[in-house]
Amino acid sequence: MKKEPVFTPLFIARAGMIAALYVVLTMLFAPISFKEVQVRISEALTILPLFTPAAIPGLFVGCLISNILGGCILWDIIFGSIATLLGAIGGYMLRRNKWLVPVPAIVANTIIVPLVLRFGYGVNLPFILLVLSIAAGEFLSCFVLGELLAKVLSPIREMLFGEDSMAI
Repeated sequence: MKKEPVFTPLFIARAGMIAALYVVLTMLFAPISFKEVQVRISEALTILPLFTPAAIPGLFVGCLISNILGGCILWDIIFGSIATLLGAIGGYMLRRNKWLVPVPAIVANTIIVPLVLRFGYGVNLPFILLVLSIAAGEFLSCFVLGELLAKVLSPIREMLFGEDSMAI
């Protein structure tokens, strides 16, 4: 597997398309993308580092824009986007095992988002309920939907992501 050069026009285009898709999915499913109970369908895209490193900036920028457009507070815009960035980086690092790729996104969001909900938004639910709620939503989005997405994309990965895409 050749390494995809960073910041080529193709890399930037792929990252931009992933960011745009993340924003569209988040806004399309806005009623379930924000607040204490959320299943952010766009988080299924956190499986994409399995195929291309362009997913890392794409997911980060997509989450950042989604949080801005969604009317999130500054702490959520910053830390929620960082959670997705950490998940994307971790997923890319674990890409040799497709079953592990969603784990960093689930873990990062399960740790960071409940803290933002509690201290940023002042959500007064028991903290463990916030953690369990976010963990369940992330598991459904990242693992269940993400693995389904990987299965659908795998046969056409070279067409979408080029020859350098990870073989799974």
